[in-house]
Amino acid sequence: MTDNKPYDVLLRGGHVMCPASGINGVMDVAVRDGKIAAVQKDILPATAKETIDLRGRIVLPGMIDTHAHVYRYVSGRFGMDADLVGVHSGVTTLIDQGGPSCMTLPGFRHFVVNTAKSRVYAFLSSYLVGGLEGHLYPTLYSPDCINIQATVDAAKANLDIVRGIKGHAEIGGFARWGIKVLQMSAEIGRKTDLPLYVHFGQLWGLPRSGANGEDADTILERVIPELRPGDILAHPFTRHPGGFVNREGQVHEVIQAALARGLKVDVGHGSHFSYRLARKALDAGIVPDTLGADMHGYNTYVPPPPGTPAEHADDEAHPFAGQAKFSLTQAMSSMLALGLTMEQVVPMVTVNAAKMIGMEDEIGSLKPGVTADVSVLSDQRGKFLLRDNEKNEVVAERLLQPLFCLREGKRYDATANILPEAIAA
Repeated sequence: MTDNKPYDVLLRGGHVMCPASGINGVMDVAVRDGKIAAVQKDILPATAKETIDLRGRIVLPGMIDTHAHVYRYVSGRFGMDADLVGVHSGVTTLIDQGGPSCMTLPGFRHFVVNTAKSRVYAFLSSYLVGGLEGHLYPTLYSPDCINIQATVDAAKANLDIVRGIKGHAEIGGFARWGIKVLQMSAEIGRKTDLPLYVHFGQLWGLPRSGANGEDADTILERVIPELRPGDILAHPFTRHPGGFVNREGQVHEVIQAALARGLKVDVGHGSHFSYRLARKALDAGIVPDTLGADMHGYNTYVPPPPGTPAEHADDEAHPFAGQAKFSLTQAMSSMLALGLTMEQVVPMVTVNAAKMIGMEDEIGSLKPGVTADVSVLSDQRGKFLLRDNEKNEVVAERLLQPLFCLREGKRYDATANILPEAIAA
């Protein structure tokens, strides 16, 4: 403690994991004036205005969800309330993937970024319409609906919140328009010098593999040469055609070479995730860099916005219909159940995620002096049942659940009604 000024909050006795600092053990974390003031053993409780006993809990840098959908109302059923999936789910930073476009970015800033208690950034959609419900209106996602220069200009004028570009490489789009849409997205990434986050796996519904002579298993090998180091391949474990695992059940040979030249991988869990295919990819040595939850109003039950047409509000009619409750910590538990360690998973939601958006000096760590964004989790041991959207089940011996987080030193309890409950195996 300096200048005899007491700490505002002392998080005492938790297991602190901060890959950015190399800390992995029982420590105390002191917060003052919304900043991390100290991380060390045996800080005296008398030095703090408030002490929280966290023995048996896990203390992490504020978790970062690299794949969120939080442009509420504007993106229809996809858009969720930012703080529901953010601070009230134990997550301090959200990266919206493709919700806003160059046309709708001002609204995203005004109604989401400026009002949320969570930090919110965006990967700007390469499409003029942004993250509208493309499975219902696929013609909005043609090459004619991309304006490269307008998107470049919008991104460059809003670099405080725009941290990347969102594009798609999936069989529905390829069967309609070939690779042109992806090439235009990649050009936007080059001109802005921002990372391009590429969705793989079927998205826009029909047409499927084989339509117009397009084969979903060729998409990866055609797209990867268009990408640069730092660009992100999303949904490695997707159950849909066009992902990392081909129809013969083999991991595409081009993946390892892509990773070797600096491309990154984000889980993008959501409704795409398959335990069956995840095991194949992990066995092939593909360990993702980051772990986005990919929650939206179709795979995590949220009532439709007022005025939603009935045919748009039917969960079962949507190709991603699935789990009713989900969270980033549940996605972490999935990775642990697949055999990864906490030491592998924690960087995915902290330091690696911060690096993905070029903010490793500001978030994703507990280094003294940085903003006091902190996530506190329980670590239950036993046998817990987890399911994916193929109805596969795994038994997890560890189940992580959020308790609360600090966002700039202010406490938010994990009270979101979308948080899943433990299911004993």
